[in-house]
Amino acid sequence: MIKALFARIQQKHRTIGFPKTEPQFPERFCGKPVIDQAKCLKSCKICIEICPVASLNKDNNILNIDLGKCLFCSQCTNTCPENAIKFSRDYRLATKTRADLILSKDEIKLAVALDKKTKTLFGRSLKLRQVSAGGCNACEADTNVLGTVGFDLGRFGIQFVASPRHADGLLITGPVPENMKLALHKTYEAVSNPKIVIAVGACAISGGIYENHSEVNNGAEKIVPIDLYIPGCPPHPMTILDGLLRLLGRIEKNNEHEIKENNK
Repeated sequence: MIKALFARIQQKHRTIGFPKTEPQFPERFCGKPVIDQAKCLKSCKICIEICPVASLNKDNNILNIDLGKCLFCSQCTNTCPENAIKFSRDYRLATKTRADLILSKDEIKLAVALDKKTKTLFGRSLKLRQVSAGGCNACEADTNVLGTVGFDLGRFGIQFVASPRHADGLLITGPVPENMKLALHKTYEAVSNPKIVIAVGACAISGGIYENHSEVNNGAEKIVPIDLYIPGCPPHPMTILDGLLRLLGRIEKNNEHEIKENNK
């Protein structure tokens, strides 16, 4: 026991300070895209043509990116002749509606807290049943990371449970193949009301790289109602955690932290 105590003292505090302190990311981290519309040539469509999931589009010569489809693969930034697109270090991407994931400027309408009644129920204790609906295990892995000592999701009162009967809501990953459609629907029905549903990753939001395949349902939205969208392929654990805390009202502002390296 004494050896264990000494070892714990030497290890010190390992849990990250978020949300009180700003997280640190490696140089290759790709956060929220930033579009410089002034640099974007009206006749140029290179980025649109090269995108593997058709996440870019031009509307009245205004370039926009659908973060619900975007794989954050950097193909667009690598090929744009005018450097009109770049990925910032802003990890905050979760939204309450699908439409809010369409980005044409620097700002994004981040998720806000649940209504007062629902927030009272789930604000201090949220139990989620994670449903892997045909995912590749990338989003699932980054979700599981939140349970490690570094993130310690439990300190916020958020836990994953084994049964939908014990859950307050669902966290869905994967494009929902036809063989998982009924299973997802039954799992949703097994959660008592009121309940919340969170779609994590491009696949769960739009079908991702598998969109419009004959065997997938292009995400979960057509099967169950979604209360929170967390984009990415996969989204960084910090992006997932930020979205969950915003949903519970633990983070209520869009700019509570200054992202000093946002446009570097």
